[in-house]
Amino acid sequence: MHTRFFRTVALALVPLGAAACVSKSEYTKAVQSAEVRYNALEAQNLRLKSDLADAGKRNEELERTLTMKSGELGKSIVELRQRVGALEDDKARLTRELADANKAREEKVREVSSTYDQLVAKMKGEIDKGQVTISELRGKLTVNMVDSILFDSGKAEVKQDGLVVLGKVIEILKTVNDKSIRIEGHTDNKPIVGPLTQRYPTNWELSAARAINVARYLQKQGIEPGSLSAAAFGEFKSVADNATPEGRAKNRRIEIVLVPKE
Repeated sequence: MHTRFFRTVALALVPLGAAACVSKSEYTKAVQSAEVRYNALEAQNLRLKSDLADAGKRNEELERTLTMKSGELGKSIVELRQRVGALEDDKARLTRELADANKAREEKVREVSSTYDQLVAKMKGEIDKGQVTISELRGKLTVNMVDSILFDSGKAEVKQDGLVVLGKVIEILKTVNDKSIRIEGHTDNKPIVGPLTQRYPTNWELSAARAINVARYLQKQGIEPGSLSAAAFGEFKSVADNATPEGRAKNRRIEIVLVPKE
């Protein structure tokens, strides 16, 4: 079929008037040339069909990929929106909790300040004499009493005048329900000497006995024992210079410390 077509094409390429004069070799060359051109066109056509088919496949793959990616993107957007919503809920919750915490802290500060004011008013006489100091710092309230108003020298039993002073403190402490009460015993750096060492070998034992006796008295007067604790520091937490009598007098003390309950 192709040969017949090529012959027809070859004849068509020869002028009618000269057909009789065309040699066989020229005719053959014309046919062969037509065959080459035809084969080239047919190969090109096949390549174009193949390229078109490949392009169609790639287009289908791209469409499938785009559809899949669109689905994944849509899912990611939904998940992100859910996470944003959850974060907004957490932020709102934390904001409420922070506001509540600030409110509670402000209330506690007001309570401590109120307790401080009451103690200062109750113990004005002792404060004016320099026997008692009261301080408040970051929710911690401390009543500092020199040992001479509570104890006789070298003794750990609270004397009668000391009980009167403690009574003023106890009256206020009974109104405090959200604080722990720590009784701290402190001494100067003078070592215990003589027969007293049989009972109190060092200042630690003396400061411990004094702190415990004050805690026991507070308990007897109705302070909840679960809120009470006693600590002994001996000479190792001084507030003044032990080189002078005045400094040593300040270091010999009982501190009643109010701190937030754990």
